[in-house]
Amino acid sequence: MNLLASILRTVVPLVVGWVVTVTGAIGIEVDSTAVAGGVTAAVTAVYYLLLRLTEQAAERLQWEPLRLVAGVLLGWARPPKYKQPPPAGTVQVHLDAEAFGQDLHEIIRRNIRLGGSR
Repeated sequence: MNLLASILRTVVPLVVGWVVTVTGAIGIEVDSTAVAGGVTAAVTAVYYLLLRLTEQAAERLQWEPLRLVAGVLLGWARPPKYKQPPPAGTVQVHLDAEAFGQDLHEIIRRNIRLGGSR
């Protein structure tokens, strides 16, 4: 999922930027410069995709030098990590007394706030 998210976060802005450029912000005039921009966006997307796939394969193979080179060619040595939000209604409780007290206080505060807004 991280690979798909990172690809979409790179390719979608490229495509949107190109479409806005080509359509002249809906004046819709297309010239060779606009087409060149589309080619640039496509080449960039392919470059990014190949390096991300290489980076992910190197990580699976535990081939650190290749992963590092692919990461550097992408502009950052480590691939992005996107945290998944916890499911709705999830409560994280710590087992030490001080943290548990803080967690309990937060749960009570949230319930009071929710109950008061109904």
